[in-house]
Amino acid sequence: MKMEAFSLETWYQIMKKPLIILTGPTAVGKTELSIKLAKAVNGEIISADSMQVYKYMDIGTAKIRPEEMVGIKHYLIDEFLPDEEFNVVKFKEYANHYMNEIYENGKIPIIVGGTGFYIQAVLYDIDFRDTENDTSYREELEELAKIKGSQFLHNMLKEVDEKSYLSIHGNNVKKVIRALEYYHQTGQKISEHNEEQRQNESPYQFSYFVLTNDRSLLYERIDQRVDKMLGNGLIDEVKDLYYNKGYGRELVSMQGLGYKEIIEYLEGERTLDEAIYILKRDTRHFAKRQLTWFRREKEVSWIPKNEYEDNDDFVLEAMLKELRDKKIIK
Repeated sequence: MKMEAFSLETWYQIMKKPLIILTGPTAVGKTELSIKLAKAVNGEIISADSMQVYKYMDIGTAKIRPEEMVGIKHYLIDEFLPDEEFNVVKFKEYANHYMNEIYENGKIPIIVGGTGFYIQAVLYDIDFRDTENDTSYREELEELAKIKGSQFLHNMLKEVDEKSYLSIHGNNVKKVIRALEYYHQTGQKISEHNEEQRQNESPYQFSYFVLTNDRSLLYERIDQRVDKMLGNGLIDEVKDLYYNKGYGRELVSMQGLGYKEIIEYLEGERTLDEAIYILKRDTRHFAKRQLTWFRREKEVSWIPKNEYEDNDDFVLEAMLKELRDKKIIK
């Protein structure tokens, strides 16, 4: 076949490696569907979950169990200890390594999880400038947060980068500090940098599926998931991490949903009923923020499960059709 028979766009698509993304808010039902998808396309799964990467944190993260994987290889599950740092830069590094391994095995990588920034970093090859060498300003901000509180830092961010101020929750001290540090060290707003990077063309031939569901049903499932976690031993898991293994509440991992609330209960700062109420409420808020993030993303395929009778087989059929149409699978 002559080269002229291909448009330049088609040629670039042929040269790009395939990538599938399956995401959506917490409790929407990504795990079971991801297994069916991986079986159907000869794929392997890379977790884009900022918590399931930690060892010993199983119940509170709703981590997939080995028997649920049914032979599908998973990456970035149980790879870091709770006191080891894991962030978007490490996620991108590890994900790229594992994707190359998956391609070498003749399979398709499927990124599954609800951490939108992690997904974006890999999908559009986001550039993270090395601003990690000088940590003095970061340490200064951390001390300031201890003395004057997280809201003081959040207000500092408003003065230099209002978009980041609006998008980062005031209690997320780590992200607030990162945004302030980035501005201090580069003179550029991190929100502007992220927006620039979002315009990158993806180096992959991809499909980006976002699962959704009726909001009332999603919130009901979140409540049921929390009740199930408690029934499966969440309190004992947190006790073991906190008291026996010595992982302190200041760790990023122990600030995760389901862990910080139970620690507050164990420390007598609130009743169990209050802790459960806050956990359910904040998980619903988290799901809402996830959906807001995905709405900002480009080239995504929204899949409202309620329009498919909430049936994974019907959803899978629709996904496979898109993958065939995009020539990602045959």
